[in-house]
Amino acid sequence: MAWVESIQKAINFIEENLLEEMTIEQISKQANASAFHFQRTFTLLTNISIGEYVRRRRLTLAAQELITTSCKVIDVAYKYGYDTPEAFTKAFRRQHGIVPSEARKFVGKLTFYERLVIQVTLKGAEPMKFNIVERDSIRVIGKKREFSLLNEENLKGIPKMWDEVNSDGTCRFLAKSNNGQIKGILGVCVDNRDANSNQAMDYWVATEHIGETPEGYECLEIPASKWVIFEVRGAMPDAMQSAWKQIFSEWFPTSGYQHAGTPEFEMYTDDDPTSPDCYSELWIPIK
Repeated sequence: MAWVESIQKAINFIEENLLEEMTIEQISKQANASAFHFQRTFTLLTNISIGEYVRRRRLTLAAQELITTSCKVIDVAYKYGYDTPEAFTKAFRRQHGIVPSEARKFVGKLTFYERLVIQVTLKGAEPMKFNIVERDSIRVIGKKREFSLLNEENLKGIPKMWDEVNSDGTCRFLAKSNNGQIKGILGVCVDNRDANSNQAMDYWVATEHIGETPEGYECLEIPASKWVIFEVRGAMPDAMQSAWKQIFSEWFPTSGYQHAGTPEFEMYTDDDPTSPDCYSELWIPIK
Protein backbone atom coordinates (compact mmCIF):
# COMPACT_ATOMS: atom_id res chain seq x y z
CA MET A 1 0.00 0.00 0.00
CA ALA A 2 3.04 2.33 -0.27
CA TRP A 3 1.56 3.58 -3.54
CA VAL A 4 -1.61 4.76 -1.74
CA GLU A 5 0.46 6.35 1.01
CA SER A 6 2.45 8.35 -1.56
CA ILE A 7 -0.77 9.76 -3.04
CA GLN A 8 -1.95 10.71 0.44
CA LYS A 9 1.40 12.40 1.10
CA ALA A 10 0.83 14.60 -1.95
CA ILE A 11 -2.68 15.48 -0.78
CA ASN A 12 -1.29 16.40 2.63
CA PHE A 13 1.22 18.68 0.89
CA ILE A 14 -1.63 20.42 -0.94
CA GLU A 15 -3.50 20.95 2.33
CA GLU A 16 -0.45 22.32 4.10
CA ASN A 17 0.18 24.82 1.30
CA LEU A 18 -3.32 25.92 0.32
CA LEU A 19 -2.41 29.57 0.86
CA GLU A 20 0.67 29.28 -1.35
CA GLU A 21 1.19 29.03 -5.12
CA MET A 22 1.77 25.38 -6.00
CA THR A 23 2.80 23.76 -9.26
CA ILE A 24 1.79 20.30 -10.40
CA GLU A 25 5.49 19.40 -10.40
CA GLN A 26 5.87 20.32 -6.70
CA ILE A 27 2.80 18.31 -5.80
CA SER A 28 3.73 15.23 -7.85
CA LYS A 29 7.22 15.11 -6.32
CA GLN A 30 5.59 14.37 -2.97
CA ALA A 31 4.22 11.16 -4.50
CA ASN A 32 7.54 10.36 -6.21
CA ALA A 33 5.74 10.50 -9.56
CA SER A 34 5.92 12.53 -12.73
CA ALA A 35 3.52 15.43 -13.15
CA PHE A 36 1.61 13.60 -15.87
CA HIS A 37 1.19 10.31 -14.04
CA PHE A 38 0.22 11.94 -10.76
CA GLN A 39 -2.34 14.14 -12.47
CA ARG A 40 -3.84 11.09 -14.20
CA THR A 41 -3.94 9.03 -10.99
CA PHE A 42 -5.43 11.82 -8.88
CA THR A 43 -8.22 12.50 -11.36
CA LEU A 44 -9.06 8.82 -11.72
CA LEU A 45 -9.27 8.27 -7.96
CA THR A 46 -11.19 11.43 -7.09
CA ASN A 47 -13.17 12.27 -10.25
CA ILE A 48 -11.88 15.85 -10.13
CA SER A 49 -8.70 17.52 -11.32
CA ILE A 50 -5.98 18.71 -8.95
CA GLY A 51 -6.75 22.32 -9.84
CA GLU A 52 -10.43 21.85 -9.09
CA TYR A 53 -9.65 20.22 -5.73
CA VAL A 54 -7.45 23.17 -4.75
CA ARG A 55 -10.15 25.65 -5.80
CA ARG A 56 -12.85 23.81 -3.86
CA ARG A 57 -10.78 23.59 -0.70
CA ARG A 58 -9.71 27.26 -0.84
CA LEU A 59 -13.30 28.42 -1.31
CA THR A 60 -14.44 26.13 1.53
CA LEU A 61 -11.89 27.67 3.90
CA ALA A 62 -12.75 31.16 2.63
CA ALA A 63 -16.43 30.58 3.41
CA GLN A 64 -15.59 29.32 6.89
CA GLU A 65 -13.51 32.42 7.50
CA LEU A 66 -16.28 34.75 6.34
CA ILE A 67 -18.85 33.27 8.73
CA THR A 68 -16.56 32.93 11.74
CA THR A 69 -14.48 36.13 11.61
CA SER A 70 -14.90 39.81 10.84
CA CYS A 71 -12.20 39.88 8.15
CA LYS A 72 -12.98 42.08 5.15
CA VAL A 73 -14.11 40.27 2.00
CA ILE A 74 -11.25 41.84 0.02
CA ASP A 75 -8.70 40.50 2.52
CA VAL A 76 -10.19 37.00 2.35
CA ALA A 77 -10.12 37.18 -1.45
CA TYR A 78 -6.41 38.03 -1.52
CA LYS A 79 -5.60 35.46 1.15
CA TYR A 80 -7.05 32.63 -0.92
CA GLY A 81 -5.37 33.57 -4.18
CA TYR A 82 -7.78 35.90 -5.97
CA ASP A 83 -6.36 39.09 -7.49
CA THR A 84 -9.63 41.02 -7.38
CA PRO A 85 -12.81 40.93 -5.28
CA GLU A 86 -14.76 40.45 -8.52
CA ALA A 87 -12.87 37.26 -9.39
CA PHE A 88 -13.36 35.99 -5.84
CA THR A 89 -17.09 36.76 -5.89
CA LYS A 90 -17.54 34.96 -9.24
CA ALA A 91 -15.71 31.83 -8.03
CA PHE A 92 -17.48 31.94 -4.66
CA ARG A 93 -20.91 32.10 -6.31
CA ARG A 94 -20.02 29.23 -8.65
CA GLN A 95 -19.28 26.93 -5.71
CA HIS A 96 -21.66 28.14 -3.03
CA GLY A 97 -24.54 29.61 -5.03
CA ILE A 98 -24.39 32.89 -3.09
CA VAL A 99 -21.99 35.84 -2.94
CA PRO A 100 -19.56 36.43 -0.03
CA SER A 101 -21.66 39.21 1.49
CA GLU A 102 -24.67 36.88 1.68
CA ALA A 103 -22.55 34.17 3.33
CA ARG A 104 -21.52 36.66 5.99
CA LYS A 105 -25.21 37.37 6.71
CA PHE A 106 -25.97 33.61 6.79
CA VAL A 107 -28.22 33.92 3.72
CA GLY A 108 -28.48 30.65 1.78
CA LYS A 109 -26.55 27.39 2.07
CA LEU A 110 -22.83 26.88 1.61
CA THR A 111 -21.16 23.98 -0.18
CA PHE A 112 -18.20 22.69 1.84
CA TYR A 113 -15.64 20.20 0.53
CA GLU A 114 -13.72 18.31 3.19
CA ARG A 115 -10.06 17.34 3.04
CA LEU A 116 -9.49 14.22 0.94
CA VAL A 117 -8.37 10.95 2.47
CA ILE A 118 -7.50 8.22 -0.01
CA GLN A 119 -8.99 4.82 0.84
CA VAL A 120 -8.80 1.76 -1.36
CA THR A 121 -11.82 -0.52 -1.43
CA LEU A 122 -11.04 -4.03 -2.62
CA LYS A 123 -14.27 -5.10 -4.28
CA GLY A 124 -13.33 -7.66 -6.90
CA ALA A 125 -16.95 -7.73 -8.06
CA GLU A 126 -16.01 -6.76 -11.59
CA PRO A 127 -13.33 -9.18 -12.86
CA MET A 128 -10.40 -7.64 -14.72
CA LYS A 129 -9.00 -9.61 -17.63
CA PHE A 130 -5.33 -8.95 -18.24
CA ASN A 131 -2.09 -10.59 -19.18
CA ILE A 132 1.54 -9.62 -18.66
CA VAL A 133 3.98 -9.77 -21.56
CA GLU A 134 7.47 -8.59 -22.36
CA ARG A 135 8.16 -6.95 -25.68
CA ASP A 136 11.08 -5.39 -27.45
CA SER A 137 10.69 -1.77 -28.48
CA ILE A 138 7.52 -0.88 -30.36
CA ARG A 139 7.85 1.41 -33.38
CA VAL A 140 4.81 3.56 -34.15
CA ILE A 141 4.01 6.28 -36.66
CA GLY A 142 1.43 8.99 -36.15
CA LYS A 143 0.62 12.58 -35.31
CA LYS A 144 2.06 14.15 -32.18
CA ARG A 145 0.95 17.15 -30.19
CA GLU A 146 2.41 18.66 -27.03
CA PHE A 147 0.03 19.61 -24.23
CA SER A 148 0.74 21.67 -21.14
CA LEU A 149 -0.07 20.11 -17.79
CA LEU A 150 -0.74 23.56 -16.35
CA ASN A 151 -4.42 24.11 -15.62
CA GLU A 152 -5.09 20.60 -16.95
CA GLU A 153 -4.79 21.81 -20.56
CA ASN A 154 -4.05 18.23 -21.65
CA LEU A 155 -7.42 17.02 -20.35
CA LYS A 156 -9.15 19.59 -22.55
CA GLY A 157 -6.93 19.30 -25.61
CA ILE A 158 -6.69 15.54 -26.15
CA PRO A 159 -10.43 14.97 -26.87
CA LYS A 160 -10.28 17.83 -29.40
CA MET A 161 -7.27 16.19 -31.05
CA TRP A 162 -9.23 12.94 -31.44
CA ASP A 163 -12.11 14.84 -33.06
CA GLU A 164 -9.66 16.30 -35.57
CA VAL A 165 -7.86 13.07 -36.53
CA ASN A 166 -11.15 11.22 -36.85
CA SER A 167 -12.49 13.83 -39.27
CA ASP A 168 -9.40 14.70 -41.35
CA GLY A 169 -8.55 11.17 -42.52
CA THR A 170 -5.60 10.59 -40.17
CA CYS A 171 -7.16 7.57 -38.46
CA ARG A 172 -8.13 6.00 -41.80
CA PHE A 173 -4.55 6.38 -43.05
CA LEU A 174 -3.08 4.93 -39.86
CA ALA A 175 -5.44 1.94 -40.03
CA LYS A 176 -4.20 1.18 -43.57
CA SER A 177 -0.57 1.65 -42.49
CA ASN A 178 -0.75 -0.78 -39.57
CA ASN A 179 1.57 -3.74 -40.17
CA GLY A 180 2.79 -4.58 -36.65
CA GLN A 181 1.67 -7.00 -33.98
CA ILE A 182 -0.74 -4.56 -32.33
CA LYS A 183 -3.78 -4.27 -34.56
CA GLY A 184 -5.45 -0.96 -33.88
CA ILE A 185 -5.16 2.80 -33.47
CA LEU A 186 -3.16 3.88 -30.43
CA GLY A 187 -3.46 6.86 -28.12
CA VAL A 188 0.05 7.14 -26.67
CA CYS A 189 0.91 9.27 -23.62
CA VAL A 190 4.53 10.34 -23.28
CA ASP A 191 5.71 12.10 -20.14
CA ASN A 192 7.79 14.97 -21.51
CA ARG A 193 10.27 15.35 -18.64
CA ASP A 194 12.72 17.57 -20.53
CA ALA A 195 10.28 20.23 -21.71
CA ASN A 196 9.10 23.20 -19.68
CA SER A 197 10.46 21.82 -16.40
CA ASN A 198 8.29 18.72 -16.60
CA GLN A 199 5.15 20.75 -17.19
CA ALA A 200 4.26 19.17 -20.54
CA MET A 201 3.39 15.87 -22.17
CA ASP A 202 3.31 14.57 -25.73
CA TYR A 203 0.21 12.80 -27.00
CA TRP A 204 0.30 10.62 -30.11
CA VAL A 205 -2.46 9.21 -32.23
CA ALA A 206 -0.53 6.40 -33.87
CA THR A 207 -0.27 2.81 -35.06
CA GLU A 208 2.46 0.18 -35.03
CA HIS A 209 4.35 0.35 -38.32
CA ILE A 210 7.47 -1.34 -39.67
CA GLY A 211 9.13 0.50 -42.54
CA GLU A 212 9.68 4.07 -43.67
CA THR A 213 7.80 6.88 -41.99
CA PRO A 214 5.19 8.31 -44.41
CA GLU A 215 5.42 11.96 -45.34
CA GLY A 216 3.53 14.18 -42.94
CA TYR A 217 3.86 11.73 -40.05
CA GLU A 218 6.38 11.21 -37.24
CA CYS A 219 7.93 8.11 -35.73
CA LEU A 220 8.15 7.13 -32.06
CA GLU A 221 10.16 4.27 -30.59
CA ILE A 222 8.45 3.03 -27.41
CA PRO A 223 11.11 1.38 -25.20
CA ALA A 224 11.25 -2.36 -24.54
CA SER A 225 9.22 -3.11 -21.45
CA LYS A 226 7.18 -5.50 -19.39
CA TRP A 227 3.54 -4.68 -20.08
CA VAL A 228 0.26 -5.38 -18.35
CA ILE A 229 -2.46 -5.49 -20.99
CA PHE A 230 -6.06 -5.06 -19.85
CA GLU A 231 -9.06 -6.04 -21.93
CA VAL A 232 -11.71 -3.34 -22.11
CA ARG A 233 -15.23 -4.06 -23.32
CA GLY A 234 -18.03 -1.55 -23.66
CA ALA A 235 -19.05 1.68 -25.32
CA MET A 236 -16.52 4.50 -25.46
CA PRO A 237 -15.50 6.61 -23.68
CA ASP A 238 -17.20 5.32 -20.52
CA ALA A 239 -15.74 1.80 -20.70
CA MET A 240 -12.18 3.10 -21.03
CA GLN A 241 -12.59 5.60 -18.22
CA SER A 242 -14.06 2.94 -15.94
CA ALA A 243 -11.18 0.60 -16.73
CA TRP A 244 -8.58 3.24 -15.87
CA LYS A 245 -10.28 3.94 -12.54
CA GLN A 246 -10.50 0.26 -11.62
CA ILE A 247 -6.84 -0.28 -12.51
CA PHE A 248 -5.60 2.57 -10.32
CA SER A 249 -8.01 2.03 -7.44
CA GLU A 250 -7.91 -1.78 -7.26
CA TRP A 251 -5.20 -3.38 -9.39
CA PHE A 252 -2.11 -1.26 -8.76
CA PRO A 253 -2.52 -1.01 -4.95
CA THR A 254 -2.54 -4.81 -4.61
CA SER A 255 -0.53 -6.10 -7.59
CA GLY A 256 2.96 -5.41 -6.32
CA TYR A 257 3.76 -3.59 -9.56
CA GLN A 258 4.41 0.08 -10.22
CA HIS A 259 4.04 2.14 -13.37
CA ALA A 260 7.42 2.08 -15.13
CA GLY A 261 7.16 5.73 -16.17
CA THR A 262 7.63 5.06 -19.88
CA PRO A 263 4.89 5.69 -22.50
CA GLU A 264 1.52 4.01 -22.00
CA PHE A 265 -1.24 3.67 -24.55
CA GLU A 266 -4.84 2.83 -25.26
CA MET A 267 -5.52 0.57 -28.26
CA TYR A 268 -8.74 1.00 -30.22
CA THR A 269 -10.02 -1.54 -32.72
CA ASP A 270 -12.38 -0.87 -35.64
CA ASP A 271 -15.35 -2.07 -33.56
CA ASP A 272 -18.37 0.23 -33.30
CA PRO A 273 -17.36 2.56 -30.41
CA THR A 274 -21.00 2.86 -29.31
CA SER A 275 -21.49 -0.91 -29.00
CA PRO A 276 -21.60 -2.55 -25.54
CA ASP A 277 -19.38 -5.26 -27.09
CA CYS A 278 -16.72 -2.83 -28.39
CA TYR A 279 -13.25 -4.29 -27.70
CA SER A 280 -10.18 -2.21 -26.82
CA GLU A 281 -7.06 -2.56 -24.69
CA LEU A 282 -4.95 -0.66 -22.18
CA TRP A 283 -1.16 -1.18 -22.30
CA ILE A 284 0.68 -0.03 -19.17
CA PRO A 285 4.46 -0.45 -18.68
CA ILE A 286 5.22 -1.93 -15.26
CA LYS A 287 8.16 -2.67 -13.00
